Amino acid sequence: MTVKKTIQFIEWELSRTLSDYYLWFDLKPEMLSFRPKVGWSIEQILEHVTITNHFLLILIRKGKNKAKNLAIKVDLNQEVSAYENNLAELDQIEKHKSFIWIRPEHMEPTGDKTIPEVSRILEEQINECKEILKEIPNGEGILYKTTMTVNDLGKIDVYQYIYFLCQHAKRHISQMQSVKDEFYAIKAAE
Repeated sequence: MTVKKTIQFIEWELSRTLSDYYLWFDLKPEMLSFRPKVGWSIEQILEHVTITNHFLLILIRKGKNKAKNLAIKVDLNQEVSAYENNLAELDQIEKHKSFIWIRPEHMEPTGDKTIPEVSRILEEQINECKEILKEIPNGEGILYKTTMTVNDLGKIDVYQYIYFLCQHAKRHISQMQSVKDEFYAIKAAE
């Protein structure tokens, strides 16, 4: 897959992720706040995704700026011609419980935002990722890599970081589905 096709694919993934999340924000308050036997409520999961996105976006913004600066100093066409899409390395991130990871404490939900606020924040974050892709449309994002410790991924480029953001969000959709299923199972047993 070329860099251009990779960027288009990531942009599509961003749109699809946001679209998938809209459904979760529209659940009834009773389901959003339901605490499963293990883990977070759906509203806590939604908040966690935006908190994680906040920290990922800090790295993505820095990476974008550094990549743009590097693009001035190298032959970008030559770098892009050697590009090999390796987004598949990040596909494991989408699968809930596919690896062990202890998230940092600062990424845990605090409950200080309303569902409409969290929804707005998520939309802004996804749209910012799309804007970043527009700022590095020629492959600049492959020039700068930052270490990602999650699942021992190692150094990943700016495009991969944005894709990671999508994969992390998709990971939590399956978690929210489990909470929803538990909620309905309890309701059915009552």
